Amino acid sequence: MSIHLTVWATSLILGGCQLLPGDGPKMSRASPDSLAPLPYDVIDLDPTSVLPYRTTAHADRSTVDRSIVDRPASAGRKVSVGPGDVLKVRILEAYDGGIFPTAQKTGADLGSQHVTDTGTISVPFVGDVNVRGLDLGQIEQRILERLKGKAQEPQVIVELLSDQSNTVMVSGDVKTPGRFSVLDGTRSVADAINRAGGPASVDNLSSPQFEVVLRRRGNVALTAQYSDLLSGRDPAIQGGDEIVVRPNPRTFTVLGAVLKSGNVAIDKTELSLLEALGAAGGLNDIRANKSGIFVFRLNDPKTEPNGHSTIFRLDLMQPVSVFVAQQFNIRARDVVYVTNAPIYEYDKALTSLYRTVSVYGVMKDSLPSALSY
Repeated sequence: MSIHLTVWATSLILGGCQLLPGDGPKMSRASPDSLAPLPYDVIDLDPTSVLPYRTTAHADRSTVDRSIVDRPASAGRKVSVGPGDVLKVRILEAYDGGIFPTAQKTGADLGSQHVTDTGTISVPFVGDVNVRGLDLGQIEQRILERLKGKAQEPQVIVELLSDQSNTVMVSGDVKTPGRFSVLDGTRSVADAINRAGGPASVDNLSSPQFEVVLRRRGNVALTAQYSDLLSGRDPAIQGGDEIVVRPNPRTFTVLGAVLKSGNVAIDKTELSLLEALGAAGGLNDIRANKSGIFVFRLNDPKTEPNGHSTIFRLDLMQPVSVFVAQQFNIRARDVVYVTNAPIYEYDKALTSLYRTVSVYGVMKDSLPSALSY
């Protein structure tokens, strides 16, 4: 019986190194020539190869209309009239005896003029006037032209009483959703969100955990992180725009020989690989293989329909790699994996071997003496 136990123990000992649980894949097998169903590229990060992935090349934005994002928010705002607006029209003549009163007499106010769905207002002795898309000065000039030969040196004053066409709708995860006029100093998308009280879920307005969607004339013109707007990529708005704010937490995953593995929130606009390792508590001095830092990035078929997924490899044993890690930008859904040092794997194998021998010794001593022969 002791022969059988010895054979069993020896087999377990010899197979212990193969049965030991690991912390991740064997990265020595990572090859750019992989023929797996999910192909990937392997890129060694150095001062040259990191250039397309630097933190200045932000890539988390899903859709952008550059003609909108690159247009600065104007300090002035043209009052463009549209259906639903309410105008106040006054017409004055220079001398008595005309069809309209002079400035010294009352009655010059023609009352509220609602802009119809077809974009017109009705003015006495003039008829229907198309005002859609015109500013107040252009409306005054159009009425003056229609009054030629009917009034003596007329003066026309048009005011905006109620603004409906120059408003933007802000909805979603904001504190006070509603409509806001662009004539009240609301110049940009961030301005409109601030008028709505800002994101409702958090108190820290600099948090990038929100996605902003801008719809213009029924089309999505911008999809961006809220932090992008706060960092200066804040497009001007127009009347009729719709802005939706929705939670969009961005996280990456850290695995392997770090002090704190798990999912980590990206709490800033751009996060470098060095900051990502710091957020995980840094490398485990006993376990970590400093030459085996890997970043797994899954291909996004929306932005890279023909691209492969990518494994980035970094050797922190090289001093220049610290600067490279500062430049490399971590994206949402990235996986940062730190491999174990070879000496740690060897020590783990020895520990398993020792435990196996100890278990065998206990079992042998507990057997009846008759079975030991």
